[in-house]
Amino acid sequence: MRKGSIFLHFMMFQFTQTRKMTNAFSTLKDQQQVWQSQESLADVFHMVVEVPRWSNAKMEIATKDPLNPIKQDVKKGKLRYVANLFPYKGYIWNYGAIPQTWEDPGHSDEHTGCCGDNDPIDVCEIGSKVCARGEIIRVKVLGILAMIDEGETDWKVIAINVDDPDAANYHDISDVERLKPGYLEATVDWFRRYKVPDGKPENEFAFNAEFKNKEFAVDIIKNTHDYWKALVTKKTDGKGISCMNTTVSESPFKCDPDAAKAIVDALPPPCESACALPMDVDKWFHHQKN
Repeated sequence: MRKGSIFLHFMMFQFTQTRKMTNAFSTLKDQQQVWQSQESLADVFHMVVEVPRWSNAKMEIATKDPLNPIKQDVKKGKLRYVANLFPYKGYIWNYGAIPQTWEDPGHSDEHTGCCGDNDPIDVCEIGSKVCARGEIIRVKVLGILAMIDEGETDWKVIAINVDDPDAANYHDISDVERLKPGYLEATVDWFRRYKVPDGKPENEFAFNAEFKNKEFAVDIIKNTHDYWKALVTKKTDGKGISCMNTTVSESPFKCDPDAAKAIVDALPPPCESACALPMDVDKWFHHQKN
């Protein structure tokens, strides 16, 4: 395992049932079906799970690395973990991103007045199953939260796995308020304070930290998909983002699958055993709210 990163069993690639090699940020299945579910439902999208619920390792799609692997974030030479903000344990949802989306740092959002954070759009999946890192699931979008992270727009989509036993009961953000009382308030509280243990100030939110509904959320997702299309077709300067892919035909960054496989084969083998966690990962962090 390379220091400071974790390569999953699938390494750089996700494999579909047709065994097509793809990468998390740029492609997932067929390029028309990557970001939105193949059932063509207006509110159902694919999600790449970066962080399973209740875990602490800060894993992210590494957009500047070839083929965009999922890696653990590193700060000052140390692997990053989110603190356990009392009463929470790690991440309180399955956390990940919708592929083929991009929050453009060169575009000032009309709703927040801030530019994008240069990443795929984030998703908080609220279903009952604890998903696996790197798992690809279909999620039903329910709403969205507009977080402002150090002056950048950082949308947080609220969604539920379509295969969740209770998914049929959720149609919009109001259903989350009704069926999971306190969950949305906890979500705002978590995002507001999760950087405080690192000595940073609390995050801020647009719309007075109110969640917007499904229709609003889908529009935001579609906008970020348009920004991604401009990025992967080189109509926008990605400023270091690797758009290497194997399936987007109109992209000048498209590469031969054999070339992509060679990149994967050249990497160190994945870690066979769990890496030792720092002793303070399980520590509770108590912080007086403002």
